[in-house]
Amino acid sequence: MGRVVRNLFVAGCVLLWLIPLYLLVVNALTPSTEYEGRPDWTFQGFDLVDNVRTAWTEAGIGDSFQASLLYAVVCGLVAVLVAAMAAFAVVVLPIPRPAFWFWLIYSGTLFPLQMFLAPLFGLYADADLYDTRLGLMLVYVAWAVPFAFFLIRNQMTTMPPELTEAALIDGASFGRIFWRVHVPLMRAGLGAAFLFQFTAVWNDLLLGITLSRSADVQPVMAALTTLNNAYSSSGPPVILAGALVVSAPTLLLFLVFRGLFLRGITASTR
Repeated sequence: MGRVVRNLFVAGCVLLWLIPLYLLVVNALTPSTEYEGRPDWTFQGFDLVDNVRTAWTEAGIGDSFQASLLYAVVCGLVAVLVAAMAAFAVVVLPIPRPAFWFWLIYSGTLFPLQMFLAPLFGLYADADLYDTRLGLMLVYVAWAVPFAFFLIRNQMTTMPPELTEAALIDGASFGRIFWRVHVPLMRAGLGAAFLFQFTAVWNDLLLGITLSRSADVQPVMAALTTLNNAYSSSGPPVILAGALVVSAPTLLLFLVFRGLFLRGITASTR
C-alpha cells in the first residue's frame, strides 16, 4: 500500500509539472493571428516556425541568445577553473587557516544578490563597464565561483592525501599535481559544476536587466522580458515560442550529460 501511495504521489507531481509544459507547447504552435486571448488546450494549428522567426528576428531575441551562449560557456568554464584552483589551494596546499579561506570564498553564496546591485551599478557606471559584454562576464564569473568552489572542494576532500604525497616524493610540483593528478580524477565533479554554472548564468535575469540594455549585450532572459512587454497583447504565441527556444539549451545539456551530472553530484556529496 505504501508503494502504491508513493507511486501515485510521484505520478501526480509529474502530471502537475507536465501540464504547464503541455500548454506552453500547444500555445507556441498556435498562429498568432488565431489566438483568442485564452490558453488553448487542443492543437489549433502548427505555426511554430513563424512564431520562432518573429521572436528571433523581429523581437531581437537572436542577438541575446548568442550573447547568453557566450556568457554561459565562457563564464562557466572560467568559474570552474578558478574554483578548482581555489579548492586545490584550500585542501592540498599547506596554507595557514584553510577553514577561514573556505568560509571566505563560500560566503559569496550566503548573501542575497540584491544587496550588491546598487554598489555594483555605481561601480560599473564609473568604470565604463555598464552595458558591455566584458562587464557582464566579470560579474558572472565572480558570482559563479563560490558555489562551484563548494562542489569541487567537497569532492577534493574525498581524494586520499597519499596521492599528493607520492607525487611530491617523485619530485612533482604542486602545479603539476593539480593538472596531472587532481583534474583528471575530478572530471565528473568539474563537469557537474560547469552544468550548474551554465544553467545559473543562462537563467539569470536580475543582473541582466540591471547591468545591460542593448540587444547584443543583454542576456536572453532579459530579452525575453522585453519580448513579453512588446507582444503581451498581440502575440502571446510569439512569447511562448521564444520561451520554448530559450529553454532548449539547458534541457538538451542535461539530457546529453545526465550521466556526468549524476556522477559529479554523487562524488561531491560523499
